[in-house]
Formats: sequence, structure tokens, C-alpha cells
Amino acid sequence: MKSTNIANPDYFHKVVDCQWACPAHTPVPEYIRLIAEGRYSDAYMINWKSNVFPGILGRTCDRPCEPACRRGRVEDNPVAICRLKRVAADYKGDDIKQRMPKPSPKNGKRVALIGGGPASLAVARDLAPLGYLCTVFDQDPQAGGMMRTQIPKFRLPNSVIDEETGYILDLGIEFKGGTRIDSLKKLLAENYDAIFVGSGAPRGRELDIPGRKEAAKNIHIGIDWLSSVSFGHTDKIGKRVIVLGGGNTAMDCCRTARRLGGDDVKVVVRSGFEEMKASPWEKEDAMHEDIPILNMLVPKAFTHDNGKLTGVTFEKVKAVRDEKGRRKLVPTGEPDQHFECDDVLVAVGQENAFPWIERDIGIEFDKWDMPKVDPTTMASTNPKVFFGGDAAFGPKNIIWAVAHGHDAALSIHKFCSGENITERPLPEVTISSQKMGIHEWSYDNDISNDMRFKVPHREKVIALKDIKAEVELGFDPKLGFGEAQRCLNCDVQTVFTSQLCIECDACVDICPMDCITFTPNADEPELRTHLRAPSNNATQDLYVADGLKTGRVMVKDEDVCLHCGLCAERCPTGAWDMQKYLIDMTHAGKPCQPQRRSAA
Repeated sequence: MKSTNIANPDYFHKVVDCQWACPAHTPVPEYIRLIAEGRYSDAYMINWKSNVFPGILGRTCDRPCEPACRRGRVEDNPVAICRLKRVAADYKGDDIKQRMPKPSPKNGKRVALIGGGPASLAVARDLAPLGYLCTVFDQDPQAGGMMRTQIPKFRLPNSVIDEETGYILDLGIEFKGGTRIDSLKKLLAENYDAIFVGSGAPRGRELDIPGRKEAAKNIHIGIDWLSSVSFGHTDKIGKRVIVLGGGNTAMDCCRTARRLGGDDVKVVVRSGFEEMKASPWEKEDAMHEDIPILNMLVPKAFTHDNGKLTGVTFEKVKAVRDEKGRRKLVPTGEPDQHFECDDVLVAVGQENAFPWIERDIGIEFDKWDMPKVDPTTMASTNPKVFFGGDAAFGPKNIIWAVAHGHDAALSIHKFCSGENITERPLPEVTISSQKMGIHEWSYDNDISNDMRFKVPHREKVIALKDIKAEVELGFDPKLGFGEAQRCLNCDVQTVFTSQLCIECDACVDICPMDCITFTPNADEPELRTHLRAPSNNATQDLYVADGLKTGRVMVKDEDVCLHCGLCAERCPTGAWDMQKYLIDMTHAGKPCQPQRRSAA
């Protein structure tokens, strides 16, 4: 293998697994260290710069970073990255408003943003400080989109939404609430320099089975019902409730129903428990509130008596695979099951609806009636129109909407500046030695052996009585410090200098993971068989350095390295160094240094 080019911005970025997995590329270890130091405002601002909604995401993020966490390779549970984000939000200082960008003089460019959710607000947040006049249109009276209307208040209080959408609107953004856009062609005629569509996936999927029309009064589409509860239009439900669906919306529906009078609430899912789309912690929270989840049941009919819903009939199924390994559900042949109920909440998915986008304005749609959107630039086939969030590629989650917003804002800025939107500037990289002395580092490399700390919850009896009482109470500073200490500092890299190495193997002897090997070079598949520890994860790179006097190469498996620094402490010549790697993703208007920078 060739020597690894560690100057490539993506090389060490990929090693910081949590940041690489985060769609917004939040520098996770950096803000966790700041939390451990009690610098909550600094930690909050690092989050705000990348993921825009630290307090909201610290409660609701789908946590793509946590399955990637290196801690999960040495014990069962990763670092509670998401809940540490909330620690920064909960304990930040009163100086946060003063640290936000100030409204800028206008540059004469006007951008319309359709939808007041996370994608549109992320675009506006990036463009407003550059002087763009951003106008956000939303059919609801307040900003926030699905964050406000579809996430229950016991998970996400209005006060948090108000605060974090307020930081953005205070940048001089014009918000036109209660304004529905019914024609994109008409909006294009108003001569905006660019238009961003962040309207979400506003339509819940129907379940067209016998009895749907006859019993319609007590069969509700999940996301519409949640919105009605959020706005105070709905404040009760029947005692016996069936929720159909296995995603996070279904979990929100069943838990909300428990708080509005549902004594007997069941979730019924057509798939197996492990295959449900709901996050594991969402399922756990529902079951903790005495809500059973029944699996492998397909709804066949709504039963009714003179227009009144009486229950749902289900067919029992099992999963089988055909000769090509494709999975499908087939009936087991067991008798149908019937569950009596007073109300049904249908949460079997969401879909996009674009009746307000005319088909003669240069926007092409695919066979699924979705706009054709470039996944890098977020541009449509109309050069003035960009998409993001659920409106671009279908339902995902808030952090993906934020990432789309950053990408779209960069494209809009380049488009309005007359530049090629496909030329994406490289991120800025800083890599700096952490050496203070022979065995001293500027960071704490004494990693805690504690297991993951549990987030305190409000007592169940109290929580179920108040639909606005937040269930998760968050870490206090002491618990937050303990959890922060579990971080393995994956952004502090082991950097090797071949010319200084005397091949004494001291680093090999002391490495607790046996991840360092000095060996004759070979092609990667063979080289992986030479290593001291099994190298089974080919998605992570081997760090290879040649130039050794014996002609061998140093190989370190990035997958199993714990970044403990023992190799650098033991090395008698300083061939190993611990260098903190910070990648700063390029956003709209941000000056970018594409070359690697080093600091002593």
C-alpha cells in the first residue's frame, strides 16, 4: 500500500466517526471537551454554527452519530452525544445573544423560503448575515414547521423552539406566518433572486381498507392529529386507542394519546419489533408508559356499527425470503385477530404533495412525483429554485434538513454571485500538536471507565397527567461531566513521523488494542492479514507510513485505535504525536482555506 495522505481533509475527518456520521458534521469531541470544562456557552456556539438547533436537537435528534461512536466498540453503549448537546443548551450563559451574528446591511438580493421548518431556517441563518433579504413563508402563525407542530410538547417544549427560532429570525429575517403559498409560478413572478422550498412532507399516508369511509369520524391521520393537539384544537381521545405504524410518529401518537385519556393504547405494526423504523429509545419510552407494541399484524378492515368505529381486524403474518433473499410478509394461516377500540391513529408514513408547483416552470419531476434535486447542490432543474429537507428527498429528520439547508445556502450564495454552484470549496482544517511536555497533553486523555449515564426522567404518574410536562429532565452539570468524560477524543489523532522512528517497538508493546504493526508492505487485503489484531472493518482505513530504515511499513488500524496516546507517551524519539484535528465545514460566504494548516 502507498503511504497514507493524512493531508487529505477527509482522512482524519472519517476517523472522527461521530462527526463523519453527522449530516451537519458537528465537531462532537470538541464541544464535549468544552462541556467537561464547564464552558457551556462555547460548546453551544460550536453546535449552533453547524447544527443550528442545539436545544431542539439535544432532545429530538435521531442520533446518527451515536451508532458510529468509537466508545460503542469497547462497551455496549456509545457516548450520549445527543443529550450532551442539550447540556450545552441548558447551561449556556446569558451572553449567547451577544455572540450571535448581527443583522447585516442588505446586499440587494432577495430570497424567498417556502416553509418555516428547520431546512428553511438553516438557509436563512446562513444567508442573512451576508446581507440577503430572506423572507420565510409559512402557513402556520409561528416558525418551526414540524418541530413545532408534530413533536409533542412533552418531548420538545415551545420555549425551546421559540428561543432557537428567535435567534434566527432576529438576524433581520422577514417571517410571514399564516401565509400559504398556492402557486410557485406566482412567487417566481415576484422576481426573487432565488427560492428555497423547504415545505416538508406534509401529508400522512392513508390506509385504504374496508371500513375507512364508514368509520372516518374516529380514524385520524397521525401527523394531522398531532398538529391539532399541538395547536390546542384536540384535547381528548377515546379510552381505547390503536396506533397503526412503527415509526417515530407512531411513538409520538401513542404517548400523546395516553395523556389525552387513552387508558388502553396499543401500537400495532406489520413488521417485526427489530425492523420497526422507530428509534430504539422511542420504543423504550412508549413501553415504559405501559403501551404494548404488537408486531407482525397487518390491518385488514376497520369494523363499525352504524358509522361508529368498533375495532380493527388484523391478519397474522410472518417474514420469509425468496430465492434472491428478498424479504416479504406472508400470512401464517392463523385466525384473524380483532381488537376493539374507540379511535385509530394512522401513522404508516408520510409523503410529499406538490399541487402548488406548476409543471410548466422548468422543474422536472421523477416517476414518484418528486422534484429532481441534485444531492450536492440541492438545485432543481429550474436554476432559481432549490429544495431541502423532506421536500427534497422525502421524510428524514431534523439534522438532515439542517445539512440540506447549509448546502442549499452555499449554492444560493454562489448562484447569486454569478459563480458555478457545482464547485464546492474544501473545508478548513486545523491540526495542532497537544504536547505540553514529555508525558503531558493539553487535553485530558485519562478516559473514564464509567458506563453510560441514564438521563433522569419525570415520574411516570406525573408525566402522564400533563401533556406539556417534559418527560426527559436532562443531565445536570455533574452527570453531564461524567458522561463527557466517557468520550475517547477521537479527534486527537496519532500522527506518525517515519524519519524519527528507530523501530524499537515500544509503541507496539504498550498499545492496549494491538492496533500498531511494523511489517513488510503488501496490497491491502494481504496487509490486513499481517496485523497483530484482526482487521475486520474495511470501511475504516489503515494508516500506512513508509520511509523506515528497515524497509518495513508502520500500519495502524484506525478502526480499533482508542486515541489513548500511550504510543506517543512511550515513544523515546517523538515519532508519535497527538494532534488535535478540527475540520470546519464551509458554509455560505465563509472564507475557506483549502490547504491544511498546522499549529504548534
